[in-house]
Amino acid sequence: MPEDRSAGERREGPSESERQEGADDGECQEEPSDESDRGAPGDEAHSGDPSTAWRELFGFDEPYESQADAVERALAVGQRGGYLAMEGPCGTGKTMAALTAGAALVRHTRKYERVVVVTPVKQQRLQFVEDLRTMNARLAADEDAPDPLDGVALVGKRDLCPYGREGVFPDDASTHDRCEDLRDATADLVEGDRRSGDEPIAEAAIAADPDDIWWDPQLASDLVREARMDAQTHRTFDSALETAGAESPYPRSQPHAPESMGGDDPPLYCPFEADWFARNKGSPVDFSVGTDRVVTADDYLPASVERGTCPHRVMGVLLENADVVVGNYNHLFDPSSRPLVDSILDSSTFLVVDEAHRIEERVRDLLSDRVGRATIKRARNDCATLVSRARQSDDHKAQVRDRLATHDVPLAAIDRAREFYDDLLDWVDERVESYLDEEHRDWRVGDPREKFPERDVEVPLRDPEEPEPDELTRWAEREGYDGDHWRSLPTVGAAVEDAIDGLGLARSPVCAPVGAVMGRWWERGHDRYLREIELEHSPKTGQAAEAVDRDYQRVYTPGLVLFDCMPTESLRDIFDALGGGVLMSATLSPLDVFTEVSGLESLRTGTEGGPTGDDADEPQGAPTAEGDAGRPVETRSYPLRFPAENRASWVVDAEPFTAHNRGDPAEMEPLGEAWNPTRDEYAHALRSVARSPGNVLVAMPNYREAEWAGAYLDEAVDKPVLVDESSSNEATEELKRDFFAGGGKVLVTSTRGTLTEGVDYDGEKLAAALVVGVPLVNVGSPRIRAVRRAYADEFGEDDAFEYALTVPAVRRARQAIGRVIRGTDEVGVRAFVDRRYTAGVRHSVNEYLSPAEREEFVRMTAEFLDDQLDRFWRDRESSQA
Repeated sequence: MPEDRSAGERREGPSESERQEGADDGECQEEPSDESDRGAPGDEAHSGDPSTAWRELFGFDEPYESQADAVERALAVGQRGGYLAMEGPCGTGKTMAALTAGAALVRHTRKYERVVVVTPVKQQRLQFVEDLRTMNARLAADEDAPDPLDGVALVGKRDLCPYGREGVFPDDASTHDRCEDLRDATADLVEGDRRSGDEPIAEAAIAADPDDIWWDPQLASDLVREARMDAQTHRTFDSALETAGAESPYPRSQPHAPESMGGDDPPLYCPFEADWFARNKGSPVDFSVGTDRVVTADDYLPASVERGTCPHRVMGVLLENADVVVGNYNHLFDPSSRPLVDSILDSSTFLVVDEAHRIEERVRDLLSDRVGRATIKRARNDCATLVSRARQSDDHKAQVRDRLATHDVPLAAIDRAREFYDDLLDWVDERVESYLDEEHRDWRVGDPREKFPERDVEVPLRDPEEPEPDELTRWAEREGYDGDHWRSLPTVGAAVEDAIDGLGLARSPVCAPVGAVMGRWWERGHDRYLREIELEHSPKTGQAAEAVDRDYQRVYTPGLVLFDCMPTESLRDIFDALGGGVLMSATLSPLDVFTEVSGLESLRTGTEGGPTGDDADEPQGAPTAEGDAGRPVETRSYPLRFPAENRASWVVDAEPFTAHNRGDPAEMEPLGEAWNPTRDEYAHALRSVARSPGNVLVAMPNYREAEWAGAYLDEAVDKPVLVDESSSNEATEELKRDFFAGGGKVLVTSTRGTLTEGVDYDGEKLAAALVVGVPLVNVGSPRIRAVRRAYADEFGEDDAFEYALTVPAVRRARQAIGRVIRGTDEVGVRAFVDRRYTAGVRHSVNEYLSPAEREEFVRMTAEFLDDQLDRFWRDRESSQA
């Protein structure tokens, strides 16, 4: 039964065997599954009670028991403007449940206009698309059912730009920057003081309703006509630009504006962008191009290209008109990506956050800033270019000053910024060299590429456990760069960028984003943010090695990092701005910890921080002591619904697999030389489970231990052993293909790697999963120490290690265990090997398992493993016979 930690009640319902076998979670893939979105309903759609009407929207004949409960819980809390934190393993049906609840709230209430889904896993985005298509196909087949929901799945600009996809841009230009430059140039060309009219020149399947038509659609149409290929051009000069299997009406080369519009030096422009203006920012593509009215890039990219309109702009129009929008975490949490969807993120949005156990780590990274030394150098050169331009002549100085005046920035401020960035570069170099002198005394002798370990390095600029001003800030103050100077850099950067663009200087400026980071460096608190120099290990050879400014740069690429240790407050603000929603994953337990660190608890209590004192026990949605009304937050945990007799779930009571107990694997031979008793005990467990029939996944705490386990098992078991290592995506994919290729194998990896979550081991791809130890991160890392300090300040010293380190580590282990048993008929073994997974022992992590896992996993010692494994597999063979 599900566990409700908020309401303290249990619900009964129909047996699982009476429920549908077709719907399940995105990872499980009992049936194919996908993600998707949809458009705005008419007034008639609001009739009906969502608490009962949801069943006509549901994509299958009958929901599972847990699925029905999840839909009803999400509806109830959503109608009250709250959030449901839902934990359920593969097979719970979370994807369809969340979509159904959101669809019912959109179709049958006036509170919500759309559903926005975000997930960090591509496979899960596909699952939402497929489930929405399943829902829509069922609705379309029933004439009495509500209309299907229009849906769109989002991708990045690099995946959509026709020129970028086909390598038309220069090699040294990023697709994003080049696109922005072309957009700006096109906008300048279509802007008209005396317009021929406001009506669109080209038709739009989905019309826009712009507030201010500042462009001339006829000028835009003229640019489109200028770029289109006639037969002579096609035959003689250039071939058509083709991408995604579609042919555009434009040549492969980028067009210049005609002299009548661009003057003596006509700029490059984007005809796809011009076509969008000609349609008054409407889209020639609508939801009908997608299967069951759910469109993905596979649909709107080729359709847009054929019609000559920017696919990224088309996607923007579609998301404005969709009922369901499916994107990734960046669209919601990344400040640089969020503008694309900002207009639909409001109180009428029902949010679905999938894989929510990842939210802390991912959002922490997205909210952190990094600016590389090379980028700081470019910002300095931006300033220097403008200052040099002003010094060339009085006319040039007047031009520069006129441009800067629109930002109220004097030329002297640009020169001061140039001096600051120049001094900053020297400071970074000297600080890095000082660090390397302390850590590697002889690195200056000979080739530095031979002196340093092959890994990235963190150089903290303050004690990670003491929230005090950092070394860079203190240096700047001593040099006269005070707070007013730092705070001016964002404005100075924007002024420099505008002036460089406006004067047509041949550079792609970066001064504005660098200035923004510098402003945040000064303003943001030292208790929440750790300031560092990050040395990215990236050895250079040939001309690149000779072109560096300092010898250490032959090995390391330095950058300044402003690391966000505590994203809770930002998460709270994001969730508070939306109407309500569902956060879900297979591994959220402990749910009370999750609601704390995700910001939901402070949302529930109506306070800026977590609950304290008597407030912690107040009912959901109750006013706080200060009288501020909170928002409802409920939690729910569901058990694995597949037949219990098909799985063996064990905790092997072995000496904790800590670094102290196990020793250094590099000092031990794989087959036993110099082993200690702890490693002997684990070797027994590894050997026993790895000999199980079929494929076996072994998850070790890190890659070094995975290398040891792989070497040992390669000699100890009579089946192929594959060892994963920290490598490229291509190498990992190849390893995965080998593992799935047939015949029993052992795959050894790190629990913190990419093969232990987000990968679907359905069917016969996996027969056993073994997790060794508790995969804690390096607690000595400066960032981890700073995170722990920040969590102690927010949640208390007693809970800091648990919240920041232990709970995320156990969730990683649970994700790995969850790779086995992905469907009703699947059979397999799940084993945690480490005494800490049992209850009542020192440093036990048992309480961080889900309620169902704590009940189901059986304790045993390693010497009984062989007999228990033999018995389990014999019993399964006899039952199948």
